[in-house]
Amino acid sequence: MEPTLLLAGVGLAALLSQWLAWRLKAPSILFLLVCGILAGPVLGLLDPDHLLGELLFPVVSLSVAVILFEGSLTLRFNQIRGTGSVLWRMLSLGLLVTWAVVAVAARGFAGLSWELAILFGAIMVVTGPTVIGPMLRAVRPNEKVSNLLRWEGVVIDPLGAVLALIVFDVLLAQRAAAPLGGSIFAVLGMLVAGAAAGCAAGQALGVALRRHWIPEYLHNVATLLLVLAVFALSDAVQSESGLVAVTAMGIWLGNMKDVRTDEILDFKASLTVLLISFLFILLAARLDAAALAAIGLPALLGLFLVVQFAARPLKILLSTWPGELSWRERGLLAWIAPRGIVAAAISSLFALRLEAAGFDGAERIVPLAFTVIIGTVVWQGLTAPALARRLGVAEPEPTGVLFVGGNPVSQAVARALHEAGFPVTVADGSWDNVRAARMAGLRTYYGNPVSAHADRLLDLTGIGHMLAMTHRDEQNSLACWKFQPEFGRRAVYSLRVTREKAGDDKRAISADRRGRELFGEAVSFTILSTMLEQGAAFKRTKLTGSYSFEDLRQQQPGAVTLLAWSERRQLRFRTDDEPFQPGAGWTVLSLAPAEPKAD
Repeated sequence: MEPTLLLAGVGLAALLSQWLAWRLKAPSILFLLVCGILAGPVLGLLDPDHLLGELLFPVVSLSVAVILFEGSLTLRFNQIRGTGSVLWRMLSLGLLVTWAVVAVAARGFAGLSWELAILFGAIMVVTGPTVIGPMLRAVRPNEKVSNLLRWEGVVIDPLGAVLALIVFDVLLAQRAAAPLGGSIFAVLGMLVAGAAAGCAAGQALGVALRRHWIPEYLHNVATLLLVLAVFALSDAVQSESGLVAVTAMGIWLGNMKDVRTDEILDFKASLTVLLISFLFILLAARLDAAALAAIGLPALLGLFLVVQFAARPLKILLSTWPGELSWRERGLLAWIAPRGIVAAAISSLFALRLEAAGFDGAERIVPLAFTVIIGTVVWQGLTAPALARRLGVAEPEPTGVLFVGGNPVSQAVARALHEAGFPVTVADGSWDNVRAARMAGLRTYYGNPVSAHADRLLDLTGIGHMLAMTHRDEQNSLACWKFQPEFGRRAVYSLRVTREKAGDDKRAISADRRGRELFGEAVSFTILSTMLEQGAAFKRTKLTGSYSFEDLRQQQPGAVTLLAWSERRQLRFRTDDEPFQPGAGWTVLSLAPAEPKAD
């Protein structure tokens, strides 16, 4: 088949896989792997080695460099500090435990030499945000478990890649009959050279961005090309230091003050999705059915069982004892640790080099890695939601509210719900709005809520409704379109900016993109903003058998009824598309105009 058709076919398969993952709310890795295995080992349509030839190794290397840079760019030290000591033990002691247990299992079940088993164990310590994120949305664990799993995935990707790289370099040095002291010195030199190059490049790029030496339309392209250049040059100067360099570059740039990286993250996240999609399909297509058969089903199953039921539980047991977590929370943490793209790419990358260096059994590393990846994603994806509910650590039916827009109107409604005990999150790209919301004690997300960055870091745990309340109809509609698949169309609302009917304007946004009319057509952002400026106040009224909603409306004729909640914490917003008639036991929130001052 023509290379052009093959590449286009891989692209379409990647798009279909990502779309299915979005529709079914499942990790995209499952569909990507199925596409790759069908196209490669099963049907024989795709042979990446023949398609790319000598470019396969450089393409995989550069793709991994971009993925690691994007992941390390999200690593903000000020956000990690709040997770407590458990995370640090998971990333230190727990990492070593996983490494050791998996290495022993690879040696015992798969028959790898100790050298390759130790390397395989180092590769398998990673999890990754690309598989953790979708799983957390399906499982909905409590906030403590969710934060630990999310930050473990973000941090351990670059950490595990560097660990695997160190082991890999030591193996190559030992195969070259270099003395142990010289091997250690070479590894230290690689780490120092890579870290120095990455930090220097990150500082230079950060200063250039901060001082506006690079025009805005070149920010993304300049960053991408600089990442690739740093990787290649660092590798040329000091062999195997490129991955360390791009990881250090991302961490350094992400933690610089007064450097805006939101747009860079959005671009890199989109690029990472593309690279991950292509890589998974290409790498899965390289799976050798003969190598899998040679290893045998009992060995593959035994390795998976050790990874799932021995390595992870032991890591969590030692990392959380004695602890701040309940045994139920420990149980769910011990269950969830899916492997993702970094494990697949690093194992394929190193296997190519090890086979070329003459390591016997190196061809088994990739099948073993994909066995663990497929096994952990499928098993945990199917069983973790039920286990979380059984353990009682899954969030109840989400009653929280995501506010898109942090303006005074949105903040006022958010504060009223927060005071009533509902979880709220205010998302806005304006730092002034986010700072004001934080000062009011509200949970916030700083950034564009419809960006790929928000897909990774916007915590929707406990959130079941979205209110788009910005001062721009287009932004509200975009938020509704973005979050409809997440919450369902009934739970996505948009507050119109003015009272002009959308149908009167030929340029109006279609109704299916606007979401439900929040508070009804008679209420708008402008009206609420004016009322608040004139001193209007929120009032909560508990309805009873003797005091109905009609009584409330008669008693407060000038008030704007906004929403209500029941004693069971059911939340209902006023709209025109269904009757709003709260009964006894419900609490009604309304905005009452300021009473006129007495003369």
